[in-house]
Amino acid sequence: MNLPQRVTLVEVGPRDGLQNEAEIVSTADKITFINRLSTAGYSLIEIGAFVSPKWVPQMGDAAEVFAGIERRAQTRYSALVPNLAGLERADAAGVSDIAIFAASSEAFSRKNINQSIDQSLIAYAGVCRRALDRGMRVRAYLSTAFGCPFEGAVDPERVGVIAARLIDMGACEVAVSDTIGIAHPGQVPIVVDAVATHVPVGKIALHFHDTRGTALANVLAALDAGVTTFDSSAGGLGGCPYAPGATGNLATEDLLYMLDGLGVATGIDMNRLLEASAFIEARVGHALPSRYYRAAAARGM
Repeated sequence: MNLPQRVTLVEVGPRDGLQNEAEIVSTADKITFINRLSTAGYSLIEIGAFVSPKWVPQMGDAAEVFAGIERRAQTRYSALVPNLAGLERADAAGVSDIAIFAASSEAFSRKNINQSIDQSLIAYAGVCRRALDRGMRVRAYLSTAFGCPFEGAVDPERVGVIAARLIDMGACEVAVSDTIGIAHPGQVPIVVDAVATHVPVGKIALHFHDTRGTALANVLAALDAGVTTFDSSAGGLGGCPYAPGATGNLATEDLLYMLDGLGVATGIDMNRLLEASAFIEARVGHALPSRYYRAAAARGM
């Protein structure tokens, strides 16, 4: 395999993980969770979303969370924003990094944000312009890139074209996302190659869910295709509240264990990560699905 010496892991547990939890996690516990994750050595942690609390109640305290965390110099802290109103709230909270989220399929875009893909991209272009004018960094998600729960298969060329539009409007990278955990390692190089014809591979990240147990195999295929940035969630927290059956983010512990075994550096401290996961497990009211975490817990960490 063509393995890189180092990869970047983007921790999405505090946002993509917690947003789908039935049990509301307190602001204080979110802050403690994020502070513990910060000590593990991440370069980027996505910690909240400035979205309507009516639709995503777990994210209703995003401003308070940003105000309460201990910021570390080596770590950037980002928030998801759906529109200009969300951007204004994020800016007022002192957020320096934002994420926007477009879809690869029309049906998912309309069900998720009630806009067509083109309408959403026009709106996000305005968000990007304002964010960049204020010195903020913008990351983009491109959901349903490997398949849509409503449309089925998605044309990889369409994924590449939309990814290019997101980069052209100022996104620093595009997290090409397997929203419902349908991707398999035979499909990953096809999608990555299609996107890479439009976007430099260094600006491609991948966001896998482990719904069908293929996330780690997908990462291996992506590493061989030249991708070096991957999203993951502490303990395997969460999923997407708008995609039926989309539970199970790729667990950071499982990914880190595999990468360590392959000799690929991440800069993440496993023990500190496990401590953060153990803390949040007690607050969400159920066992975390990460296989490595479960094995570590069974032997007392």
